[in-house]
Formats: sequence, structure tokens, C-alpha cells
Amino acid sequence: MNSTQAARAPLHQRVRRKAERMFGPAGIFFKGFVKNPVMVGAIVPSSRRTIEKVLSKVDWEHTDLFVEYGPGVGTFCQPVLDRLRRDARLLVIDTNPDFIAYLSRTIGDSRFIAVNGSAADVEAIVREHGYDHADYVLSGLPFSTLPEGVGPAIMAATHRVLRPGGAFLVYQYTARARALMSRYFHRIDKGFEPVNVPPCVISWGWKD
Repeated sequence: MNSTQAARAPLHQRVRRKAERMFGPAGIFFKGFVKNPVMVGAIVPSSRRTIEKVLSKVDWEHTDLFVEYGPGVGTFCQPVLDRLRRDARLLVIDTNPDFIAYLSRTIGDSRFIAVNGSAADVEAIVREHGYDHADYVLSGLPFSTLPEGVGPAIMAATHRVLRPGGAFLVYQYTARARALMSRYFHRIDKGFEPVNVPPCVISWGWKD
């Protein structure tokens, strides 16, 4: 878009672009929250301490495919890529096309795959990219506020797509999602990170 076209764009589009330039990832994240708070679930990205704690139980040496639901502006993406083997892959799935476009623009790692779609379709998405299972799945989706039936569909599909010994890494702001998680994952490790806005409840559901 040239300067003349930019000047003719509707006011809300010009304001949005200016905010994205001024605030970078935070502006895009805030825009996503305002656009669909039910799916984003938080107004600011997770803290560094939360990232470290959530990822602390991953066996990176034996990880071929790591999947993330709702990556937003990529708060976890680079930390995951920093830990992944050179021949492994990170596949992220988000229903928000703005987030997917932003991540595709800003992450140049050949191991990174960004898909605009639903986490409930994870099995088909994984197969489309040449895998028959995931080793780990990460999610910050707000399960307690998702539309009816969506949370159970995502949990069930996640359990099916994981390899035995793999885990579903879930970070939330209440412990309510654990009740749903326990229907599918019988072994759940529990954690908590107070240095986060808001403080974060962490669950690692293992597929035995």
C-alpha cells in the first residue's frame, strides 16, 4: 500500500495500523483481545517465568513435533524454537488470521508452521503436515469461557493426537479447566506461577 492509498483508508484502519507500529506485538495482542476476548483470554502476554515453568517438563531431545494452540503474537514461539532440535517442527494453530499473519511475517525459522484454523481440527492439521502424532501440545486457550462443546472437542482431539508419553501443557488463570482435563488425562501435574498478569495456573496432562 502506498502513501496515497494509506491516506484514503478508513479511519479505523489507519488508527489500527498506527497502533500496531507504535506498540508492536503488544498492540497486536491487545487488538486480538478486544476483537475476541473469549478466544484470547488475557489482555497481556505471559511472563518469562511462566514460559520457563510451562516448558520445564518437555523432553526436547525426543520432540519431533511441538504444537501450540492460540499462539497470539508468539510469546512462546521463540522460546520453543530455541529449545527444539534443528530437525524438529513447531506447528501453531490460531483462529485469528491477524495473529497468523503477524507470526508468518515475523518468524523466519524454517521449523515454524503457522495455521489459521481450529484446535479441534488438530488431528487433520497434523496429518496435513506429514505427521501422525504430536509429542507435546501447548495451550493458553480459556477453556472455561469457550463456546459450549468446543472445550471437550479440543481436549478429546488433543488426547488422540498425542503420542504415548506425550503431554498437554495448559496454562490458565483459574484451576477450573483441570476438571475438564481430568476426563481425558488421568495423570496431571500441577503448577502455579504468581509472577504473571494475572497469576497463572499450570497443568501438565500426560498421555500414559
